[in-house]
Amino acid sequence: MEKYSTLKERFLRYVKFNTRSDEKSETIPSTPSQMEFAKMLKKELEDLGLSNVFINKACFVNATLPSNMDKKVATIGFIAHMDTADFNAEGINPQIIENYDGNDIVLNKEQNIVLKVEEFPNLKNYISKTLITTDGTTLLGSDDKSGIVEIIEAVKYLKEHPEIKHGDIKMAFGPDEEIGRGADYFDVKEFAADYAYTMDGGPVGELEYESFNAAQATFKIKGVSVHPGTAKGKMINAGLIASEIIQMFPKDEVPEKTEGYEGFYYLVETNTSCESGEVVYILRDHDKAKFLAKKEFVKELVKKVNEKYGKEVVELELKDEYYNMGEIIKDHMYVVDIAKQAMENLGIKPLIKAIRGGTDGSKISFMGLPTPNIFAGGENFHGKYEFVALESMEKATDVIVEIAKLNAER
Repeated sequence: MEKYSTLKERFLRYVKFNTRSDEKSETIPSTPSQMEFAKMLKKELEDLGLSNVFINKACFVNATLPSNMDKKVATIGFIAHMDTADFNAEGINPQIIENYDGNDIVLNKEQNIVLKVEEFPNLKNYISKTLITTDGTTLLGSDDKSGIVEIIEAVKYLKEHPEIKHGDIKMAFGPDEEIGRGADYFDVKEFAADYAYTMDGGPVGELEYESFNAAQATFKIKGVSVHPGTAKGKMINAGLIASEIIQMFPKDEVPEKTEGYEGFYYLVETNTSCESGEVVYILRDHDKAKFLAKKEFVKELVKKVNEKYGKEVVELELKDEYYNMGEIIKDHMYVVDIAKQAMENLGIKPLIKAIRGGTDGSKISFMGLPTPNIFAGGENFHGKYEFVALESMEKATDVIVEIAKLNAER
């Protein structure tokens, strides 16, 4: 009998729920399907016999596996998100490739969509594994339904094996991580854990406690539209001003030319006409001083453009999104050390690196709950080439169980 006998079936069932979030929506959660999925999770957690199962006002599904020890130990939390990214999530039809042979995988024969080893050499790491892929028309949803499944399977295993001693274990499954809003409403006091982990990383071994500092800069441009035949000295073309703004950014500080701890400016969206325009950038940097310098750069850029035209043709909206959780976790490094030890105990080499992005833990850590990020196993997130190995999810589940054991021994 498999150690986690319901893991594969649970994952295949969960990913078929379309839980795509919507940045344009102002509701909590941003899409009704996330609440439907939350209600289903609530029932399944109740059926597992967990305690204090509820959905809070921010659509976080909460549950507790009570301690089976007399000794008082720290309460651990595990967190994952329900929503999927801005890519087709309707009609997800997972494909299972057993004993993967290392060759290209035809995802969709009719549309000639192929997961090619030449383009995704990470596939070579999964020879002989059981891969779960898309059918080439949707994303998979391993980000982050893998994390949800791993947490549930781990607490199910612990419940079925009372000989394994553990303290209170909390879990929370939240909405709208992909649009950067879900964790804004996370209730640390209600969750009542001493430390936590998001199960939201990529390949086996990933352990992350540093993230970007992040902000969004929106340039709103006011042009003047007149008939082009009589436009001399009167027309101000917002589309051309948008182009000027874009040209003023450093050419090499972009996502496609940076890695590791290098920050960037990312042009997300432009929408212009002669009369008006909008240009949206996101600013990212791990280093706080460099992050602040990036924000000053965009402020100065707006000042220069407005001075050139002698009037306020550009208005800047600059909004912080999240901060580098490493600033908080560096004072609580035992949280990282426990996860590192858990992986080493299982023969997994910890890959400790900075996230080139953010997780719910970026915000939750600043709320007072240190929350590093652990691998969930998936690769090629947010698109049709997404896949996950069943064995990677099993290893992530093992790590959760091992962390519970180590916490009980502290």
